[in-house]
Amino acid sequence: MAAADDDSGRPDLARYYTQKIKWGTCKGSTEAMAEATGGAEDVRCGHVSVPLDYADPDAGDVDVAMIRMKSSASGKPRGSLLLNFGGPGGPGVSALAGAQKDFGFLSKDYDVVSFDPRGVGLSEPVSCGDADRSTDPSSGGTGDAAAVLAEMRKVAAECAKKSGPVLPHMGTVNVSRDLDVMRQALGDKKLNYLGFSYGTRLGAVYAAQFPKNVGRMVLDGVDTLTEPVAEQSLVTAEGRQTALDNFLTWCTGNAGCVFGTDSRSARKGIVRLIEDMDQMPLRSTDGAEFTGQDVVGVLGQALYSRQAWPALSQALGALLADGDPRALIRMSGGLGHRPAGQDVPADNMAAALMGVNCADDPDRPDAAHIEKEVGRLQKQFDDASPVFGKSMLMPVLLCFGRPPGTRYIRDDVRDVKTPELLLVGTRGDPATPYRWTEETARRLGPQAVVLDNKGDGHTGYLGSTCVQDKVNGFLLYGETPKNGESCAADDAG
Repeated sequence: MAAADDDSGRPDLARYYTQKIKWGTCKGSTEAMAEATGGAEDVRCGHVSVPLDYADPDAGDVDVAMIRMKSSASGKPRGSLLLNFGGPGGPGVSALAGAQKDFGFLSKDYDVVSFDPRGVGLSEPVSCGDADRSTDPSSGGTGDAAAVLAEMRKVAAECAKKSGPVLPHMGTVNVSRDLDVMRQALGDKKLNYLGFSYGTRLGAVYAAQFPKNVGRMVLDGVDTLTEPVAEQSLVTAEGRQTALDNFLTWCTGNAGCVFGTDSRSARKGIVRLIEDMDQMPLRSTDGAEFTGQDVVGVLGQALYSRQAWPALSQALGALLADGDPRALIRMSGGLGHRPAGQDVPADNMAAALMGVNCADDPDRPDAAHIEKEVGRLQKQFDDASPVFGKSMLMPVLLCFGRPPGTRYIRDDVRDVKTPELLLVGTRGDPATPYRWTEETARRLGPQAVVLDNKGDGHTGYLGSTCVQDKVNGFLLYGETPKNGESCAADDAG
């Protein structure tokens, strides 16, 4: 039983904290997952039930999908290590299924476990249908702010209609409580945890809610706990644009770059490509469209790792030279092109990102203020990134049609009373700037130990052998780096 629910007058959560997980064959919702697990005996899937509303457990349940890579230890494993791959909106089941080799060393001592958070992937996925894809916040121009706001309200209503009862109960505070139910169902007294990007926000919230249940916790690519969703999105747009500029400089400096040899022309060329494909999308034989915004989505993922640049250059070459988007689609994991009959809506990641970020953000200006601000926001995001500005602004505007979110994260996630936490910040991270690592470490208190990764890319564990060694040492053997210890950029794997 969780200590948080022992007080009299609290809702009775006993039936959730006494459940056991029934592990079975993974029936993948994607081809990649089915191929990755291949019926292997050491990879199994299951689920736990959590309350839709923790304040009213009788209001219904949410089934949270889970996956476990069984420990290779000859004896009894240390317990479970739960992973969250980020997002918000990123599915953990398919992610771990496709990344077993990356976490094989950790499975020496742990059962490595991941999950699809509520509203994500196979855990009652939310959706906005085609509403968010068909809505362009810049279509009305900066002088038609009232029309933009009206359209955002319409989209918010469509999201609520298509997502069902789980949408109002998304957000990190609820997912953190789900995490504690999973810990108990796995039979672990303490939560051992490795969170990437948004997963660091989740880990920090768990540390504040359940400090006595924290075991060994690593937060890699540290998210902010204080900045409003608009500021977070703007920082991400700027970071992605910088990464794109660096990629184009690298590309044009190599023979065979489809954008030629001039990086300035290349930057204009990719903006033109996206605009042209938004106006005239490519169509596959089954009628599926591949738009300029789909290209933006692939870029946003591929630029997180410098190791992906050669493949991205080749994929963009195939698109520009032959009108063939298949290589880009493969890089995205099938972005927007899920086969019919699968369980997860094509827009689930985008809808879940909106649902979680809005639920975590208490700032919700009134309509009159927003009408005045829409034009300024459009210009600010376009100036930050002519490629990513539009896509990063959309989730911000969509929050305006939803109720204000919790103040808990901003006000109460601080000064945690836990064992030492290891925070990894990467200096060249395009999504979570290093200053967020420092800010979050100060908020969490002296238990937060910072590992300074001097390299590039989003998060450090999979891109730096030094970071991987330090994190493995901490999780497996309890070896804590000195606060401020660094990994050199040339340690990249």
